[in-house]
Amino acid sequence: PPLEAMSCGTPVITSNNSSLPEVVGQAAIMIDYDDDTAHIKAYESYYYDENLRKENSKKGLERAKLFSWKKCADIMITEMKRRAGL
Repeated sequence: PPLEAMSCGTPVITSNNSSLPEVVGQAAIMIDYDDDTAHIKAYESYYYDENLRKENSKKGLERAKLFSWKKCADIMITEMKRRAGL
């Protein structure tokens, strides 16, 4: 969902765990998923700071271009062939 949102130009707030930091890079606000104060601050940041919204929207659009289903499939096929000795 964060990648899909970024590809639409939506400023993103996401958790800072799992693979999410790798996906969003510097194009989103990352917070601890269980930190209520961080959630509020992140939403307030976007609400009150138009420049931050625009900047992360632009960064998100650029970051999203690094990912595609074709690229994913190509990597998987290459790895399957390598493991099969082809």
